[in-house]
Amino acid sequence: MKYKGITVKGFRAAGLHCGVKKISGRKDLALIYSEVPAVASGVFTKNKVKAAPVILSMKNINKGLISAIAANSGNANACTGKEGMKSALLMAEKAAFFTASDKNEIIVCSTGVIGVPLPVGKILDGIETASYMLREDGLLNAAEAIMTTDTFRKTAQAKFRINGRNCALFGMTKGSGMIHPNMATMLCFILTDISISKKMLDKSFKEINSETFNAITVDGDTSTNDTAVILANGMAGNKPVTAGGKAYTVFYKALKAVMLNLAKAIVKDGEGASKAIEVCVKNAGTKAGALKIAKAIAGSSLFKTAIYGGDPNWGRILSAIGNSGVKFIENKVDISFGSLAIAKKGVEVKFNGKAAHNLLMKKEVLVNVDLHNGKKNASAYTCDLTEGYIRINAHYRT
Repeated sequence: MKYKGITVKGFRAAGLHCGVKKISGRKDLALIYSEVPAVASGVFTKNKVKAAPVILSMKNINKGLISAIAANSGNANACTGKEGMKSALLMAEKAAFFTASDKNEIIVCSTGVIGVPLPVGKILDGIETASYMLREDGLLNAAEAIMTTDTFRKTAQAKFRINGRNCALFGMTKGSGMIHPNMATMLCFILTDISISKKMLDKSFKEINSETFNAITVDGDTSTNDTAVILANGMAGNKPVTAGGKAYTVFYKALKAVMLNLAKAIVKDGEGASKAIEVCVKNAGTKAGALKIAKAIAGSSLFKTAIYGGDPNWGRILSAIGNSGVKFIENKVDISFGSLAIAKKGVEVKFNGKAAHNLLMKKEVLVNVDLHNGKKNASAYTCDLTEGYIRINAHYRT
């Protein structure tokens, strides 16, 4: 998908290298600005250990409108005590001053190494410089600036019409390791020019989050810095969306497409990963139960290593279902890799081992689990677990 010249009405952005990352030229500071204060919604880490910028951003987003996002990569500003909170406040104040906003209208994010003091002086200088570089077509630079161990920039967009008005959505995210479905498990910024009420924005964003960002896992670790926010500045000029209906449905579908694309990009880029995996659970008694089972399978290290090796060890899948805590009937469960049946009614069926191996060695793997216990479906998304994950994380700080 090409993004040349992509814009969302009323938003400007910049990304640059301010010196947090050791490698010169690698962008590490992003600034995003809305020309008018935007309605905002957010979800944040459920880890009991929360980074200073998360605490500050949770406070600010609950106060009302948001005008800007200031984010750095290379340092998480987590487990940094009172100085960490002071640094987060200074980032908010600096961004507010140079965007003519209120300090309470700023989202602050940091991502990178935990437990290291933030080089806040470099970041404050970077925010000032970035404020002069803000451009309507600067979104891709901002998306690059929030990357850490990511191997590629993760963005998605959608265009749609509401009440005869052209509207746009653009999302950027970073995430590769320390990814587990217990909120959002990454940094994510979504921008839209639609006019929508806070109530309906919260409803859509949080519902979709549970089926996208909250349905992914790479390694089972929930970060201290997870933040996902959406800003809607209303500059498309549509009649405000304040309730369900056709306009809301159009927006909802566009937002879900963007968030699902971003979620899948994260697992595709999982640290050391060679494959992206979708676990689809069908015909469960409840949607929540289907999602819980899908997550249990996707989060199993034994399952993920089997997929890495192309080993059709379906017993690990049934074992993960049993560990999920969801009631099911073992002798009703069917399992397949794509369209290739592996087990029916809880026991193995004859299958071509080579064909199964070949399916599991593809870059994208689909695992289907049919519980035959209801009518509700859900999917979870993950990647295989390889030696590469160990290499990256054994030397992340050193």
